[in-house]
Amino acid sequence: MSLFAETTPAVTVSGPTIDRQDEVLTPEALEFLGKLHHAFVGRRQELLQARQIRRNQISNGADPQFLAETAGVREDPSWRVAPLAPGLEDRRVEITGPCEKKMTINALNSGAKCWLADMEDSSTPSWHNVINAQLNLTDALLRRIDFTSEQGKSYALNGDKLTDLPTIIVRPRGWHLAERHLRVEGVPVSGGLVDFGLYFFHNAQRLIDQGRGPYFYLPKLESHLEARLWNDVFVLAQELLGIPQGTIRATVLIETITAAFEMEEILYELRDHSAGLNAGRWDYIFSVIKNFRNRGSRFVLPDRHLVTMTSPFMRAYTEQLVRACHRRGASAIGGMAANIPNRRDEEANATAMAKVRADKTREAYDGFDGSWVAHPDLVGIAMEVFDGVLGDKPNQIDHLREDVVPDGKALLDIESTSGFITEKGIRANLEVGVRYIESWLRGNGAAAINNLMEDAATAEISRSQIWQWIHAGSKTDDGRTVTREWVTQLMAEEFAKMERFEGDRFDEAHEIFTECALGEDYPTFLTLPAYAQYLCAPQREPATA
Repeated sequence: MSLFAETTPAVTVSGPTIDRQDEVLTPEALEFLGKLHHAFVGRRQELLQARQIRRNQISNGADPQFLAETAGVREDPSWRVAPLAPGLEDRRVEITGPCEKKMTINALNSGAKCWLADMEDSSTPSWHNVINAQLNLTDALLRRIDFTSEQGKSYALNGDKLTDLPTIIVRPRGWHLAERHLRVEGVPVSGGLVDFGLYFFHNAQRLIDQGRGPYFYLPKLESHLEARLWNDVFVLAQELLGIPQGTIRATVLIETITAAFEMEEILYELRDHSAGLNAGRWDYIFSVIKNFRNRGSRFVLPDRHLVTMTSPFMRAYTEQLVRACHRRGASAIGGMAANIPNRRDEEANATAMAKVRADKTREAYDGFDGSWVAHPDLVGIAMEVFDGVLGDKPNQIDHLREDVVPDGKALLDIESTSGFITEKGIRANLEVGVRYIESWLRGNGAAAINNLMEDAATAEISRSQIWQWIHAGSKTDDGRTVTREWVTQLMAEEFAKMERFEGDRFDEAHEIFTECALGEDYPTFLTLPAYAQYLCAPQREPATA
């Protein structure tokens, strides 16, 4: 018997059968997804089209700016977001990672305050991963999850109850991604609705009963209207399941240049469900390159490693984010340092740890209430830094940053970024791009490459810089022009160095990267053609090199 009063067209399921998928794709859960799809499929498509229109306007010379039509929201000092929800008062250290079984256990045992359970940039959206992410989260909430490695090491959850563990914050896929294995009348369901809807349907009441709630990170938003769409999704989802309105809380990643001009508006649209904003630094850099890729030297950045959080346009972005959040009573969460531990090289490890400490120190003193780490070994460093600033306080939302003035010119001060384009930087982008895509195609969306944690966002920077440098006719530090012919030669040399192994996907990765970085056209996301390529090959469980 249906849980819902009205029927909608059925959700059809395709793809390989995954063990235990019937526990996730119950008739009631699919009907719930169908309701969400039916209600919002049209608006989602309209907003995706609006993205393209806005990108075209920027490409043709129209710089983003603060919106005149929403000035009243920014100028009204009276409104605030909802009070902090249980488990979200203290977020000083959040660990991030995909919802794989081992990662789920390690993240929840890490000692961090929160876990960003990622179904987006650090997770390949294979059907296997989509289903198993849901199973692992539910199993964790039911405390029935365990894992034994090939070496015989066993992993299980610490503590006796959910509130002994980090608060779980799920990141569903962005609006641009579809789930091809779930369709309504032939139309794929939004990947974000699938990830959100299945987790919410199966676990919302369970989370509430255990003293927490259904919490989410929202990625890739480009406008306050996209935040409004998510808010309406939340309202309907809570209504359909009889969950009190305002129970859902969402933190929005500000990781696009257009969203940076609408931060207070985004908080306003989600105000009854808002948990704050996050400085999604790597996607933000990618967005800057993508939106201004045809605008000439003013918007050309140097080698990727030289674009740091102290670059003027990045400083403006993060300081204005803290101001916007604290002005409205919301949490401001810092981004992830890409450096990861290297237990085999003491010198490299010391260098990485020093960079992480400096990054977190800057964020804590800038007013952020917490920050991200990508590895359990980094939790202690970040915790020590934020403990030193916060002391016994759970956050520093009272640090209003009234010294910061919203400044559109500062957000667009790209050309003040110091540094050069080098052959070494080109080669690094080629290596990272291909190696990451190869890992992604095998189902591993978080790849440790050269002591850095790479995900889809950093791979996007790598391929976008190559595309932009070629089309801008950029010059290297020694005066050479970056041409397609030269980069193709460097690609062949870098590709020849890559160590092959049985079952690798390097040939497909090379093809996808070449299409996205060296082609005349510019795909808006490299994961779109990569997703299509992945589905063309037989589905297989994740492999490791």
